[in-house]
Amino acid sequence: MTVYLSHKQSLPSMNWTLRPYANKQAGETMSFIRKVEILRGIQNKPPPPCDVTHNVSAVIFSTGAFSGNVFHEFSEVIIPLFLTTYHFRAQLQFVAVDYEAWWVSKYNHVLTHLSNYNVMDSVKDGKVHCFPGAVMGLKYHDKLACNISEIPGGYSAKNFTKFIRDSFSLKINNVMEIEKPVLMIISRKRTRVLLNENEIVALATELGFRVITVAPDQMSNLNVLSHQINSCSVLLGVHGAGLTNELFLPETAVMLQVVPLGLEWASAAYYSDPAKQMGLTYLEYKINPEESSLLEKYGKDHPIITDPASIHKQGYLALRAVYIDGQNVTVNLSRFRGTLVQATKLIRRSMPSTS
Repeated sequence: MTVYLSHKQSLPSMNWTLRPYANKQAGETMSFIRKVEILRGIQNKPPPPCDVTHNVSAVIFSTGAFSGNVFHEFSEVIIPLFLTTYHFRAQLQFVAVDYEAWWVSKYNHVLTHLSNYNVMDSVKDGKVHCFPGAVMGLKYHDKLACNISEIPGGYSAKNFTKFIRDSFSLKINNVMEIEKPVLMIISRKRTRVLLNENEIVALATELGFRVITVAPDQMSNLNVLSHQINSCSVLLGVHGAGLTNELFLPETAVMLQVVPLGLEWASAAYYSDPAKQMGLTYLEYKINPEESSLLEKYGKDHPIITDPASIHKQGYLALRAVYIDGQNVTVNLSRFRGTLVQATKLIRRSMPSTS
């Protein structure tokens, strides 16, 4: 894809390339992003005549190499798109590099609330488009984060979650609007599985929750999933991308993360800190070694159990193989009961008095 800058602009000659993906620190990922060439005043490369002339600005971005992982899709594409374009009030044309039709369909509710025009596939279109201006690429603000000091208009994480509720027509703004407490469990099936999930369902039911479980194959339709989660008082899951769906919870709902062995830092950075910025109540249940499948596999004296930091020092691939891909969880129900009781108290505190 080539972008020609107008000769009318007071800029020097330019021959530059960029990859329009927000997270420039994503290392190897960036190599999969299609390049955009930016030219101005290059004698042997004059701008071609326009096939289509627009009266709104273009925003050029990449759907990204992490497409399919909801955490990266929100952190590195959807949130940066919102922060970059919301103040345009939908008067803009999205131009997608690395266009994926399924991705555009998945996030249609978001994209149509940011732009009045269909997303353009930069490769398939094949025409020369002329715009009065353009934003090329997006800025990464951190994990599910809105850095308010760098945003035109000062948009916060709460502004973003309100935008998400509006985009998906979610009706519940605050957990106090939910009459009977509802707990949803993100039911993992491959790694970091809750091995005693059925017992947890029984325990939560005993404590007065209506319990819903949702598996990964039920999470691709965001229109359906967002409404399910928006009706929940508590979202429960073991650390993983599925917890990104905390974005759909009503304010003051409880985000309850089960923190596996060796994943304390990631659990805090990816979901704890963002949850608090979104106006949610965050709780966590840190497992003991006895609750991890790694104990039986390696023994209580192995560094994987006694010194996770030593595994972290070996690099991400070593960390991932052990703690992310190689670990399941069996929570201690007696200890976990206390965490669920705490969640019920927090919910009641948010609910209006019935007296």
